[in-house]
Amino acid sequence: MEIEIRKPTDAEKEKAQGWPIWTCAPSSFDWSYSDRETCLILEGEVTVKAKGKDYSFAAGDWVVFPKGLSCVWNVKKAVGKHYKFG
Repeated sequence: MEIEIRKPTDAEKEKAQGWPIWTCAPSSFDWSYSDRETCLILEGEVTVKAKGKDYSFAAGDWVVFPKGLSCVWNVKKAVGKHYKFG
């Protein structure tokens, strides 16, 4: 169960513009995904720890979290993201 992190295509960036925005101040918290989540990171810097592995991403990244994943978020710099479940 891997977290996918990559640069989005122009079409993906455009599609994400219609998605809601979530923001979070620097913090650390446990999280689990009951559905797949796709995000376009707008600002900030985050490291997520899952299954003993660290995944780091920042502004400009396209991130996909698989359904069923349990992890710990460490928000290093305030984050903002467009997101979509399913």
